[in-house]
Amino acid sequence: MNRSPNQNESSAYVQPDVGGIVSRVVWRARVRMFSALMEQVKPTSEIKVLDVGVTCDRRPDSNFFEKLYPFPHNITAVGLEDASFLEQEFPGVRFLRANGKQLPFPDKSFDLVVSFAVLEHVGNRLEQQRFVRELCRVGKQCYITTPNRWHPIEFHTVLPLVHWLPPKWFRVIARLLGKDFFASEANLNLLDDREVSAMFPNQAKIAPNHHRLGGFISNLVYLVTFSDTGG
Repeated sequence: MNRSPNQNESSAYVQPDVGGIVSRVVWRARVRMFSALMEQVKPTSEIKVLDVGVTCDRRPDSNFFEKLYPFPHNITAVGLEDASFLEQEFPGVRFLRANGKQLPFPDKSFDLVVSFAVLEHVGNRLEQQRFVRELCRVGKQCYITTPNRWHPIEFHTVLPLVHWLPPKWFRVIARLLGKDFFASEANLNLLDDREVSAMFPNQAKIAPNHHRLGGFISNLVYLVTFSDTGG
């Protein structure tokens, strides 16, 4: 994940969207998570926000934070892909092409850092922890989401239950079903609540607010605050 993906690789991250059903379900879930963020943080027009993990994909549910956030002039958007079009579509947004595991910003330079469904795509457990710690380094508060491994449906492959198997078995089955891209740990590495919670710095105050779909936790959602911010 250190190299920049090309356009074809970027599109591989997007779930199948037969009849637009997946896109609509994903959009509703993301709106709910966005609404929860706004309720918990209550951001004002003055706070500086960093969105880590924007994409060049143009599907309706992509880059939803930029579409919904009421103060785009204070958003800095970061991604591996070229998403510079965000600056034209959402005047005031600043785009920077950079790796989320090595952000070019000083410590605590943003009031709020958000990252939606990126953590599962950054590599092995050590790389995932590095990503989480880097978000926490530059942010006074962080809002991080990732799909829950223990939901019955794996949302990227739209396969039921097979991701509950040991990861090696899941990857073998994914390849047999022609889903080679997501069979790679570098492209998809699912987590559960225990694994994500262990990645946060010791001084962080964690407020989980997980999202449910069909009665099961579908998305792990964390508001992370550091005591020296007054939060």
